[in-house]
Amino acid sequence: MALVEARDDVGDGTSKANTAILHTGFDAKPGTLESAMVSRGYHLLSEYARHTGIPIENTGAILVAWDEEQLNALPSLRDKAEANGYRHCELIDADSVYAQLPTLGPGALGGLTVPDESIICTWTVNLALATDAVNRGVTLLTDHRVEAVDVDAGTTTLHTHRGPVRARWVVNAAGLGADLIDALFGFSRFTVTPRRGQLIVYDKLARPLVDKIVLPVPTARGKGVLISPTIYGNVMLGPTSEDLQDRTATGTSEDGFAFLLDKGRGLMPRLLDEEVTATYSGLRAAIDHGDYLIEADPQLRYLLVGGIRSTGLTAGMAIAEHVREQLISAGLTLTPREHLPVPPVMPNLGEAFARPYQQADKIEQDPAYGRIVCFCERVTEGELRDACHSVIAPTALEGLRRRTRVMNGRCQAFFCGAEVQSLFERESRGKQPTPTATSEERQP
Repeated sequence: MALVEARDDVGDGTSKANTAILHTGFDAKPGTLESAMVSRGYHLLSEYARHTGIPIENTGAILVAWDEEQLNALPSLRDKAEANGYRHCELIDADSVYAQLPTLGPGALGGLTVPDESIICTWTVNLALATDAVNRGVTLLTDHRVEAVDVDAGTTTLHTHRGPVRARWVVNAAGLGADLIDALFGFSRFTVTPRRGQLIVYDKLARPLVDKIVLPVPTARGKGVLISPTIYGNVMLGPTSEDLQDRTATGTSEDGFAFLLDKGRGLMPRLLDEEVTATYSGLRAAIDHGDYLIEADPQLRYLLVGGIRSTGLTAGMAIAEHVREQLISAGLTLTPREHLPVPPVMPNLGEAFARPYQQADKIEQDPAYGRIVCFCERVTEGELRDACHSVIAPTALEGLRRRTRVMNGRCQAFFCGAEVQSLFERESRGKQPTPTATSEERQP
């Protein structure tokens, strides 16, 4: 089996373009595939995280109503949650909202609590799953952008700019490019519209202002602008929701920031007095279809996984289960393996958890864990070294950041950048780029 990735690292596209919330699925449309996948995925990922060290904080969330129309919508949202199998939402009045969120701006009329919404590290989820796959024997082919497809009797050939990849079956989970790959197989059933979400990340000193996810009453376009703690100890404001044509337009804009600051001023005025650590944006794969689009074509030996919105972070493991069943139903013979490697234990990047620089026993065994390189995020030389020698090692500093949090803090690499670059080059010296697999390795 092979994992074909267009970029030079895993989780570098739409997989990281979300608000890093582990969703209960309370507000999904009942009866949809998305609702079932998010509900199941929440429990699967929560359990997987306990074994792999993926950090999760159960902060809970409150939907806040700011006008009568939103207030009147809250009971139906509670009913929707119950229809989705989630029965822990509670309607609360304005006094209760402010008791739980004392720094909220004036004018809130009421709220709906969602106590099991949580925050998670998107980066570690992607890396853990990919590492697990490689440990189980999957060939990872990074920097292999698919440009053409040939379907023959028994074999499909994906033509990439690094050479052909041959397979019996192809699963298309290409995110922003899923419709383009689908078209290579002769379909024209949906179109991906890149939906840009810009966000502002505030300093860790802002964290005491908010210990829960503050959600707006959702609309058809998404969950709207929220305020949320992050797993790294910051506070996040966003995202925007901008439909674009350019699938690479991940830059930020003055108009986007003006929109967010205006929303933030109403939601939590005190937050805007805090220092901004970073700004960024990501692209979600919005489609002209009201649900996840997961369909198999037995004749082409091809399965589409399309329209997986930001809820896909939570739903991913359930989607994998569903895809397996779809493949079996379509005629692919799968043989369960009796013995599998245990899931990998990943570095825990959560601010609320013990980090290597705080662990005396770890430092005693290896002093490199006591030598801090990035003082903003307290990242040590030992962590950087480990990342460079991990199963899926970073190929650039951005990948190193996602594995360690290095350069992710207040100075944004101004003070530590040169030393980080030097360490990265030293630890990566002599390593070869990801090899092109042989034809035998390419046949899942």
